[in-house]
Amino acid sequence: MRLLHTMLRVGNLDASLAFYTEVLGMTLLRKKDYPEGRFTLAFVGYGQESENTVLELTHNWDTDQYDLGKGYGHIAIEVEDVYTACDAIKAKGGEVVREAGPMKHGASILAFVKDPDGYLIELLSPSRKD
Repeated sequence: MRLLHTMLRVGNLDASLAFYTEVLGMTLLRKKDYPEGRFTLAFVGYGQESENTVLELTHNWDTDQYDLGKGYGHIAIEVEDVYTACDAIKAKGGEVVREAGPMKHGASILAFVKDPDGYLIELLSPSRKD
């Protein structure tokens, strides 16, 4: 068994694709419209689906925003240098909501950024994962 993807419902597919590809550096792997169901699926990631876990961005054409609720946490991405990654994300217009620094009560260096729909993405240093 292996983990294939995580699905996020997005209100504005173009804004989400720009964020995940241009700001976070993922690749658009595939995209397909389903006119009869009035939705589009787009898959993004850092490598091919056959070897990597990816994100499925689901855009329901008649919904422009979602209540994220209290149960969802975040997506975690390992980056070489959290401080540098935050600077690059801010330079590309991304929103850093927790600046890079040590984890409270831990040793990992981490930061949090927010995507256009309000989903949190944790950036983690490769050295430790607390």
